[in-house]
Amino acid sequence: MSQKLVLASGNKGKLKEFGQVLAPLGFEVVPQSEFNVTEVDETGLTFIENALLKAREASRVSGLPAMADDSGIEVDALKGAPGIYSARFSGPDATDQRNNEKLLAELSGLPEADRTARYWCVLVYLRHADDPTPIIAQGSWQGRILEAQQGEGGFGYDPLFWVEELNCTAAELKPEEKNKRSHRGKATLDLVAQLKQRQG
Repeated sequence: MSQKLVLASGNKGKLKEFGQVLAPLGFEVVPQSEFNVTEVDETGLTFIENALLKAREASRVSGLPAMADDSGIEVDALKGAPGIYSARFSGPDATDQRNNEKLLAELSGLPEADRTARYWCVLVYLRHADDPTPIIAQGSWQGRILEAQQGEGGFGYDPLFWVEELNCTAAELKPEEKNKRSHRGKATLDLVAQLKQRQG
């Protein structure tokens, strides 16, 4: 008997990814759209706060356990920006392309050694909307920002995110490879380990 778990996202890729990973633990991951959950304003100042806001709303409306993720990229030369504003870095009409162009402009002329960055992902799991002890899982992925886009895959800043040990960008990785190594992959493993501990 599987337990329904609401994912506070409309992203089909994430739904599939989390569904596969959490099925062995007895969870059936369903999108928040099934319960007409509306997008919440991400008013938090950290990835954790924003993920909690999203999960709490999905759980409150659906009456079921919920999970949410918040992720972004942190560039050292920009003091950690775009951070929680990664998805809307280039303004209200932000697109992946515009965000990438803005990031390139901000780092223009910087030498390779100063272009270090990392992706972060925070996952939050709530048993119910008022859960006082949510599970919070995190993962990061180290890289640097190229001077031009490379690769057709992935999304977000992937075409600019150079992964040193693989000698390619995140956008050039096969999905399975990316899922194993990425910030979201690591955070998901952390979440699974904590869920198992709680179930055990």
